[in-house]
Amino acid sequence: MGFSAKQLQSLRRNIDPRCVRKREVNGRELSYIEGWYAISEANRIFGFDAWSRETVETKCVLARETRGAFLAVYTARVRITVQADGAVIREGHGTGEGRGSSPGEVHDLALKAAETDATKRALATFGKPFGLALHGGAKQTSTAKGTARESASASKRAESAGAPDKSTSLRAQDALAGDRSPDSQLGDRPESEAPAVLLMPEPLRTKIDKSVLTISEPKRHRNKTHLRFVAAHSCLVCGRQPADAHHLRFAQPRALGLKVSDEFTVPLCREHHRQLHHAGNEIAWWHDVDIKPLPIAKGLWVESQMNEHATASLKT
Repeated sequence: MGFSAKQLQSLRRNIDPRCVRKREVNGRELSYIEGWYAISEANRIFGFDAWSRETVETKCVLARETRGAFLAVYTARVRITVQADGAVIREGHGTGEGRGSSPGEVHDLALKAAETDATKRALATFGKPFGLALHGGAKQTSTAKGTARESASASKRAESAGAPDKSTSLRAQDALAGDRSPDSQLGDRPESEAPAVLLMPEPLRTKIDKSVLTISEPKRHRNKTHLRFVAAHSCLVCGRQPADAHHLRFAQPRALGLKVSDEFTVPLCREHHRQLHHAGNEIAWWHDVDIKPLPIAKGLWVESQMNEHATASLKT
């Protein structure tokens, strides 16, 4: 493998515990890293232009609707290619689930979650900085339990071999009671003499506007009123209604687990919306139906914002 000495040192380094997240699944506590952190570590170790990610395969394995609530489950296979005196290729599989009242949003969330999961699993094969060590948590827990059982059995064997008589136990307890230090007797002190404990307030967390940073990120507006406004229009392809508000995924740089801004949405009927998600290459799909969706999305956004401002001015 053609990794540099600096890269090998970074790949052998343990993950920062502050970057590990925890969640409970089926009564078990799982440790994991977030998708953006895995991408950030890959950029830091391999270089921004020395590695790439490719979604090789996606598949919708479950799509269900129950009383207006939608559920979608996707699987994905992602390929990671690192340039290090030749191409180093790793692949990972992942699953993702989406739930909600909008079928388009549900499928979009499930697909992105599956891609994120597959990306993290592929990167984890490179070493500890990508969460490889986190997969040994269950094994460590079972080992600790085994050690506890061994200690308990050893103590039982010691008790059965020769237990001290009661008089010896009483003398030992009296000696321990006489040798207590003042610090161990804090419980006998009056409350006025007990040491004070200062409770420091937690620091306030403010949300950072990343669009104004030196290396900025595009704003991703979230506006449910606009999504309903878009869905009220007819499908751009066939003119049928009702329609879903489809997010144009190529309108902004892709981000793990994040949709593009709601301003880049166009109406599509259920059939064409599902067909587009299975097409893979969205730009080619729009080219085949001879529609330019970006100008339409921008026009709908401007019209929607004008309607909101007009409504707000009437209320005031």
